[in-house]
Amino acid sequence: MWTLKIRMYLLIGILFAIIYAAVSMISYSLGIGNFYFYLILSFVMMVIQYMIGPKIVEWSMRVRYVNEGEYPKLHRMIQELSVAAKIPAPKIGIAQISIPNAFAFGRSARDGRICVTEGMLGLLKDEELRAVLGHEMSHIKNRDVLTITILSVIPMILYRIAWHFLFFGGGRRDRNQPSGAMVGLIALLFYFLTNLLVLYASRIREYFADKGSVELGNPPSNLASALYKLVYGSARMPKSELKDVEGMKAFFANDPSRALAEFKDLRELDLDRSGTLSGQELAALRSSEIRLGFGDRILELMSTHPNMLKRIKRLSAW
Repeated sequence: MWTLKIRMYLLIGILFAIIYAAVSMISYSLGIGNFYFYLILSFVMMVIQYMIGPKIVEWSMRVRYVNEGEYPKLHRMIQELSVAAKIPAPKIGIAQISIPNAFAFGRSARDGRICVTEGMLGLLKDEELRAVLGHEMSHIKNRDVLTITILSVIPMILYRIAWHFLFFGGGRRDRNQPSGAMVGLIALLFYFLTNLLVLYASRIREYFADKGSVELGNPPSNLASALYKLVYGSARMPKSELKDVEGMKAFFANDPSRALAEFKDLRELDLDRSGTLSGQELAALRSSEIRLGFGDRILELMSTHPNMLKRIKRLSAW
């Protein structure tokens, strides 16, 4: 897993370099040429993302925090997992949306929040629920929640910059400065590039969290079965509800927008058609080879989560 960590650190450095380059380019187009101005402005943008990121998630996902009296089982599992992970127990919330899923967010391990959606309540067995909560706890333990919260804002900022300069940028102030249209086109290119990098970072962190859930004492088959059920539940959702959470799906345990195609693949792994994936079924997958077609590779490239067959194949090896 150390290779994944190196990739994540490299991505953070690359993304910061890109946003610094974008701020520098825009400031230069406005006639501001001081190096320290670029550096301070880039830092200020990152701080703003750090401060408002969790609130944006709460508002977007309609999170309501709950106490132990309301959901004693959730609180008990979270307490046990936080002790095993050696981090403070996160706040527990219920997201008032019908898509079955779970997610974690926050500024640090001390500010962690784990939420389950209303659609997930009652869908999973206790051991499957614990495996999903372990996955989310690992996101907090790995401190990748803050990382993805900050990084995911960068493409949005660049998109807004591109939109503004392409349609309202005006002409050059002098011949030595780029036109508004040129700045907009470069910002748009940066938007597509950073979006691909953020998607890649998001896929890496999912593998980390799966491994973390297993290390917290959850058998791989429990997490595999939970993911199978979440995929099935999402596949049954109307497209209108899936679109409502499109911008926040990087936080989820799986990608709801790919659920229908993923369910067709996962159903082939469920040899006894029990609706779960047993240890024996994972063992059968471990000894088989998965080859993704060109279309599947492109879909994974554009997704916040790894291909589910690849993901469960890796689970089968742990």
